[in-house]
Amino acid sequence: MASFTERMIGAATLNVPTYEEVEHDTTAMGQAAGVVALVAVAGAIGSIGAGGAGVIGALISAFVGWVIWSAVALVIGTKVFDGTADMGEMLRTLGFAQSVGVLRVLGIVPVLGWVVQLVAGIWMLVCGVVAIRQALDFTTGKAIGTVLLGWLCYVVIGALFAGLAGALHLLW
Repeated sequence: MASFTERMIGAATLNVPTYEEVEHDTTAMGQAAGVVALVAVAGAIGSIGAGGAGVIGALISAFVGWVIWSAVALVIGTKVFDGTADMGEMLRTLGFAQSVGVLRVLGIVPVLGWVVQLVAGIWMLVCGVVAIRQALDFTTGKAIGTVLLGWLCYVVIGALFAGLAGALHLLW
């Protein structure tokens, strides 16, 4: 079994056996949560110059986002694309898929920061596709479809909440 650091490097370098290992290792949930926490702290530090949220806000947002994204990917992947996984497998693989996000700490570097943030974000998305593919045991095309449908759900739900917030604002 690989160490925590080896797993993070494996996930960041799109190493399929790493994703398979964390998918099947039910004891790796704490490690996956550790990745999410490290990435949240790195992102908070990297966004200090841009007026980013504090570390506590970043941690809460990261954990809520991780759980929601895992649940959405699981539902879409199993119900729409006939994949097979459970919530634990999805949480572990998508948690480790965030590994490259530790580079977001470099967002604090002037001029270079936004490039690092952009590249890390895109790289994390690609890692997410691999994580979903491995967790749900289906094709890359179905994994991309899961990501796209999940993103669409996110946009729709975000718009609904924005509309609700606007309506509530009118009431106050």
